[in-house]
Amino acid sequence: MALCRPGFESECANELISHLARTGINGRSTLSLESGQLRIALDNLHPFDALDRAIRLVSLTFARQLSFGFAEVHGLDGKDRVSPLMAAARLAGTPFSAILPEAADGAVGRPLAAICRRLQAPLERGFDRHSLVRPRRGHLPRLNILLAAPGSAWLGLSSADNGSPWPMGIPRLRMPSQAPSRSTLKLAEALLTLLTPAELEASMRAGQRAVDLGAAPGGWSWQLAHRGLHVTAVDNGPMAAQVMATGMIEHVRADGFTWRPRATVDWLVCDMVEQPARISRLVADWVACGRARRAIFNLKLPMKKRLAEIDVCRGLIRKRMHQASLGCELRIRQLYHDREEVTAYLEARPSS
Repeated sequence: MALCRPGFESECANELISHLARTGINGRSTLSLESGQLRIALDNLHPFDALDRAIRLVSLTFARQLSFGFAEVHGLDGKDRVSPLMAAARLAGTPFSAILPEAADGAVGRPLAAICRRLQAPLERGFDRHSLVRPRRGHLPRLNILLAAPGSAWLGLSSADNGSPWPMGIPRLRMPSQAPSRSTLKLAEALLTLLTPAELEASMRAGQRAVDLGAAPGGWSWQLAHRGLHVTAVDNGPMAAQVMATGMIEHVRADGFTWRPRATVDWLVCDMVEQPARISRLVADWVACGRARRAIFNLKLPMKKRLAEIDVCRGLIRKRMHQASLGCELRIRQLYHDREEVTAYLEARPSS
């Protein structure tokens, strides 16, 4: 079972099927366009542990949340939704470390999200009363309850290290009043989603230096400055006054494709509107040449053949890193704050 951005169900399903097939697991997709939710019906039964090893959320681009289904419940229109859900949950044969009632971010799912919020506390009380939830046992699977339609739910399992920590896979971020544009939330979500908390703590610290290509009006530059980084904002367009008022940003009026720093910077970020292949080549060259240690960048996808375009970009990046005798850590995700685009993280690694 997976949740994704409405309109990207086909890409999400095809990616899931492809990843499963690499481990010898075959399945067929069941989806409704613009619903933001889908299921892959597997040809055979598989143990949860095997599925959890076979497909990892961190390696997927379009899935926001991932779980492995074991039951379907109907008739949830009455006042008591907890009892039928608990009865179905017992089929898993295990207690749970957490309970996540969820709904898709689509036209059908949005009205159900309010029900999910109201269900959280009664579910936790009911499951706790029957010793079915043990929050301090992190090795136990989580129970994902997806309200797929009015009156029905899909139940699935996910491990804490192979599923989004946020219900529906959506981190709830508030728009900072000082930021010049909502694009700052995109970079904030990227840092939370593409890096683990330990990786973020180790790799982003106050006093570091960053470059923001295509910076104007400054949403990404503001996010970096807010975290204590000194930023060189490269753009021929104007920067917002509140961004420059931070005192942490130098504005360079130049072309982001031709400007280069005098010394290595800790971070490169890039949100320029350009063909995905061209952005991929640019960012890969910065990291391969040692101009930047790490990069976060957006790829604006075409209307068709989105998965194929992402595969092309992955290939270009890995080829450039190989030419520099380097390996790389490359993660590409479609964030909640993305639209017709995906956001990527790139870090050089020693070649194996």
